[in-house]
Amino acid sequence: MTDNGAWASLFSGGKDSSWALYRALEDGLNVTRLVTVHPGDDSYMYHVPATDLASLAAESIGIELLEIDPDDLGADAATDSAAQGDAELEPLEAALRELADAGELTGVTAGAVESEFQTSRIEAMCDRLGIDLYAPLWQRDPVELAEEMLDAGFEILIIQVAAAGLDESWLGRRLDADALDDLLDLNERYGVHPLGEGGEFETLVTDGPHMARPIELEWERVWEGSRGHLRITDARLG
Repeated sequence: MTDNGAWASLFSGGKDSSWALYRALEDGLNVTRLVTVHPGDDSYMYHVPATDLASLAAESIGIELLEIDPDDLGADAATDSAAQGDAELEPLEAALRELADAGELTGVTAGAVESEFQTSRIEAMCDRLGIDLYAPLWQRDPVELAEEMLDAGFEILIIQVAAAGLDESWLGRRLDADALDDLLDLNERYGVHPLGEGGEFETLVTDGPHMARPIELEWERVWEGSRGHLRITDARLG
């Protein structure tokens, strides 16, 4: 698959959006921009933790970054999930419309795996903008996807957990073959999704074949009883 038009990659720095970008580059798509939405503390549509590190990832990847920083999306107080999802999409759609109207956008890549809530809204947005959607993870087997990421050389760091069976020791753990085996055990015991599709865990890709330099981090663990996250205290390119 090759397309010489300009593509934008919806990008959080996490494993799914990073894999969609990597697959797009491997398929010859001309990705000229990464697009990161900084959603604040909570969101129905977007990856939340550590999106401020997308700029480091973009520098390592060598693709221009478009950052969208809306006011608080109000997700924590939302009572209508459908209306909230639609509202959260508006700042992203406005930014992409500017590119599309200027003739600088053929399509977008997205890392959706199973979320109909998110994917249906992104598809509808693309239809309204008259652009294509490239979603190479959509409805793929999650274990096969994880294995493909690891085989390709992705270094994936778990930066947030919120599920039964995922204790403080998972914070800062690499998602490698051993971790995947443990996640499959937790899937059988508690229903934990192997890729964290239900929000069980969130990740950051710190290195991969599409990156010229790794992201090096220092952090502190923050544990809140049944969930936790990494507080990044320093981040730089190696």
